[in-house]
Amino acid sequence: MSRKALLVGINDYPGTQNDLQGCVNDTTNVYDVLVKHFGFAPPDIVLLSNSRARKATILEGLKSLLAGAKDGDTLVFHYSGHGSQVRDTDGDELEDGKDEVLCPYDFDWSGGFIRDDDLASLIGGLRKGAHLEVVLDSCHSGTGTREIILDRRSLSARNLSFPDPRELWKSASCIRPRFLTPPPDVELRADEIFGPALPLRRICRADPMNHVLWAACRSNQFSADADIDGKASGAFTYFFCRHLRAVQGKVTRDQLLKLVRASLKHEGFSQVPQLEGPGGSGGASLFGLE
Repeated sequence: MSRKALLVGINDYPGTQNDLQGCVNDTTNVYDVLVKHFGFAPPDIVLLSNSRARKATILEGLKSLLAGAKDGDTLVFHYSGHGSQVRDTDGDELEDGKDEVLCPYDFDWSGGFIRDDDLASLIGGLRKGAHLEVVLDSCHSGTGTREIILDRRSLSARNLSFPDPRELWKSASCIRPRFLTPPPDVELRADEIFGPALPLRRICRADPMNHVLWAACRSNQFSADADIDGKASGAFTYFFCRHLRAVQGKVTRDQLLKLVRASLKHEGFSQVPQLEGPGGSGGASLFGLE
């Protein structure tokens, strides 16, 4: 049984004014925790940062991580960088009609992003006996691998309004939202780029979720890039790793989620981390630790 990981951190976004500062630090933070507390060997951890974290490279890295999986293997994919939302084109986003996306180094609004549907397609082929844990520290990362809530009693969430990230940047120099706002020309030609929005429809998944997703925030929230203890970090990743070190990795997912949520709230962050996975996964240890 092997343990492998792909860790992606992107601070630099050429062509934008929204560079981040803590994402590369996040990858080294997670790397340290995996090696010291979860038995991962350094040669089995791939780190992609900044210019090395292009869309094609990230997707190829994910394919390589998943393709060689065997029964009993533990796999980890951690992404730290900008996230955003684009119009849903296949009708599977029941709540807001939008796909969550990850923004690679070579991001652009004409398809240079990785949709939650892209991740779901790759992960769907994972060998049944292998275990995958996905950790997304980006804005709108909740349901970042697929829409998992099928029965919506209300569509009021479609009317949610989001604060302008530019205003957040002005109001707090030590907190940077990990979100890229679509420019006006993209908003106006959304149908041309993303296709027309399809009618919301109820979907039903026959197979249970085959992985665990840690999301830094709800799908309608921002994730903070912040200066904590004198070092730039993703607020979620910082507390995620901090609590894992404190207990040397010996904690259930549900327990860790409560600890991280409490720390973020105590420190004044509004984001609420999410944990999604198969039934019973919340009571188990993470990253395959027995």
